[in-house]
Amino acid sequence: MSWARPDPVQRIHPPPIDQFDRLPDSLLLLIFNKIGDVKALGRCCVVSRRFHSLVPQVENVFVRVDCVISDDDCSPSSSSDKSRAAGPFLNLFRLVFGGIVKPLQALGQFLGPKRSILNEILNSHSSSSLSVGPGGADDGEMDQGGVTHHSPTQVLRNFNEIRFLRIELPSGELGIDDGVLLKWRADFGSTLDNCVILGAASVINNVRMQVSEFGNDGFCSYNNITGGSNVGIGDDNGSIPESFYTNGGLKLRVVWTISSLIAASARHYLLQPIIAEHKTLDRLVLTDADGQGVLRMNRDQLEELRVKPLSASSASKRTQVPALNMRLWYAPYLELPNGVVLKGATLVAIRPSEQSASKKEVSDTSWLSTAFEEPYGTAAKILIKRRTYCLEMNSF
Repeated sequence: MSWARPDPVQRIHPPPIDQFDRLPDSLLLLIFNKIGDVKALGRCCVVSRRFHSLVPQVENVFVRVDCVISDDDCSPSSSSDKSRAAGPFLNLFRLVFGGIVKPLQALGQFLGPKRSILNEILNSHSSSSLSVGPGGADDGEMDQGGVTHHSPTQVLRNFNEIRFLRIELPSGELGIDDGVLLKWRADFGSTLDNCVILGAASVINNVRMQVSEFGNDGFCSYNNITGGSNVGIGDDNGSIPESFYTNGGLKLRVVWTISSLIAASARHYLLQPIIAEHKTLDRLVLTDADGQGVLRMNRDQLEELRVKPLSASSASKRTQVPALNMRLWYAPYLELPNGVVLKGATLVAIRPSEQSASKKEVSDTSWLSTAFEEPYGTAAKILIKRRTYCLEMNSF
């Protein structure tokens, strides 16, 4: 009787074991959720069939939009001649609102058709983008450098269990001058729930360092740097100086407020197809790489938008902003603990008039102090201790 003899080669060199095969699916999903980034997850898809089947179950997804492609970039230079011929009013309009138009139109490509492209984004030459222009190519856009661009919607439709979604635009919508501070945060349901805006005409960094360099008997004094005003308390007992109304300060704050509300409402309007399609969403954040604006929606707000149709503005593709009550705080000079000074610091708290009818809502300022990361959270806390000015704004 004969029997098979063991192969000495296999005994010395056993076949390799893929250690990932020994990990349960629940642990792999935990790892994928920590990764979050949609491009990295796309690359994971081609590692194995198992990974390819697990990635669509990821609950935390982050989409970074790399670029905005506009047809205007390829348009002939004759458009500039038309711009000059249109007169100074059009140029002024573009100066104030032009920074809003291009990125917000770009968000419109979120409405792309359904297509399975998780594997397509794995190509090292591909990137996520928002493209502006008529129509919407199913296969993505290819620029002159051979880079293929896909809209976030095309990628997100391959995920079935998203609970937290974060989308980051390449830049803020509002074109502001260098040195100007403008940040906003807005919460939406089917319409605006609240919005807070922090702005400053200019920012002076490291004031204490500048003072120490000159010294007490040098050519520059602390009063020269801060205009003779101290930290956020000031000797003006919280009142807005008369010059604020006469030198264009108030008009500038109105432009900041309207521009921020337009940007927030346009982001909200163009996110609704994603919200309708991904019913498992518990939280959504749409921000930008500049840290200029943040739109947030929690589970209740997302559900409200699904069951209650939003009111769209007839003038543009954005959610209609309801009638508003606003509270404004102002400080000519505001020094923060890290030595940064905000000149013309302004905080605006905005709620719909219907919500503001409650006295409790009017007196509650706790949500303002947590609206921004440091050091700007401290700036908000200091400003709300100053005198409050109330304004109203009609729906638009």
